[in-house]
Amino acid sequence: MQITQYENTGFLILKRGGNVLEDTIAAVGTAPGEAGIGIVRLSGKDSEEILAKIFQGKKVKDINDMPSRYMTYGFIFDEDGKRIDEVLAVMMRAPYSYTGEDVAEIHCHGGIISIRKIMELVLSKGARLAEPGEFTKRGFLNGRIDLAQSEAVIDVITAKTDEGLHNAMNQLQGELSAKVSLVMDKLLSMLAHIEASIDFPEHDIEDITAENIKTQGTEAKEILEELLDSYYEGKIQRDGLSTAIIGRPNVGKSSLLNLLLKENRAIVTDIPGTTRDIIEEYLNVKGVLIKLIDTAGLRETEDVVEKIGVEKTKEAISKADLVILIIDASQELTSEDMTIASLIKDKRVIVSANKIDLGVCADLSKLEEIFKKDSIIKMSVKSKQGIELLEKGIWDAAYSGNIKTKGSVVISNIRHKSLIDKAYESLERALEAINEGIPLDLISVDIKDSWRYLGEITGDTVEEDIITEIFSRFCIGK
Repeated sequence: MQITQYENTGFLILKRGGNVLEDTIAAVGTAPGEAGIGIVRLSGKDSEEILAKIFQGKKVKDINDMPSRYMTYGFIFDEDGKRIDEVLAVMMRAPYSYTGEDVAEIHCHGGIISIRKIMELVLSKGARLAEPGEFTKRGFLNGRIDLAQSEAVIDVITAKTDEGLHNAMNQLQGELSAKVSLVMDKLLSMLAHIEASIDFPEHDIEDITAENIKTQGTEAKEILEELLDSYYEGKIQRDGLSTAIIGRPNVGKSSLLNLLLKENRAIVTDIPGTTRDIIEEYLNVKGVLIKLIDTAGLRETEDVVEKIGVEKTKEAISKADLVILIIDASQELTSEDMTIASLIKDKRVIVSANKIDLGVCADLSKLEEIFKKDSIIKMSVKSKQGIELLEKGIWDAAYSGNIKTKGSVVISNIRHKSLIDKAYESLERALEAINEGIPLDLISVDIKDSWRYLGEITGDTVEEDIITEIFSRFCIGK
């Protein structure tokens, strides 16, 4: 990496590109265990030389004759000339590869022994074991992708819904980066106008400069607002709607979890307090990723283990995006029911009035004084009555009727949101300062800050320790 001055704006930015890394890395690119195919991948200047030492093509005898990005059939041989496996090998020569360097891949049979022996051969010929995320990191450092695109790789791999995958692919293709770069260009233009008014005071262009800055600043601010407004939806599509199922013991919390999951995930008995620990599961409800959290029943107890479960329940409630409160509608509301209701009155809540197959004795009007009437759903987990209404309620709670179009850029990464928040606040201060008539050279400080925050999203101004921390979250081989 090189650090360079950006024109005369005072910015120090990261300049990437040029195959700055000298060693060659290797890793298994497929999941551990037995499978039809296993992939060993190399990246670096010695990739082709290492492949030539261990691979012999059936028809192509010289590695140099292997065309880039074409599979070649052949065999891997060990030091003694013994065949290790029948494989397909491919060379992807720089710069047209995932990392921007020479990349070699060996597609072998997905057996544990075969993959291990090929990896041992590759490492013995001069490659070193890759660190987590190092292939993608090299793609970033070599200028093939920016930091936002790099982070999207993980989101593509871990996507749990179609929409989550769609958003991750958009980011991987650079749509978020394009939006951020557009704002950064506007900020640089604003700074250029300020520099011109300072360098040429005799032309008396400060008033014109202020108007230009306000126009471009307002346009940039609107783009940032649009991105920030998309975060809630993006977070749900990426991480899921964290949904805590709560209520006093034996009202049907675990039964509801099992019904939604369509499997017996939680133990269900008639004994109150059966659930002692938090159970977390993901499911897809009408395209919404739900992180379901089955909690211990909330009640006063002397049982030490159950007390721990109750404390964990309270913690889960505080972190939940949505709370499903279950009451036993076949009984009168208890003081425990009302205490729990008051505890969550400021949360997004769906009330499940369960066990209506046994008759309705609960006075639901008491709950209507705390929650919206349409958030109270009469249902029977046992007979599956009302489950469709509950699923619709979850969907409505997730989106609140505000869904972005598929063409919109949606942010889902908390790091990106935090940086856009800071950039927005700095830009807002600059625009307020212009309206108050503060000298333009003082205003430029906030504009530079806004530009720098946005540069941390794309990687143009990010510090090396942040880069290291981001790529440490990746798996080895990606």
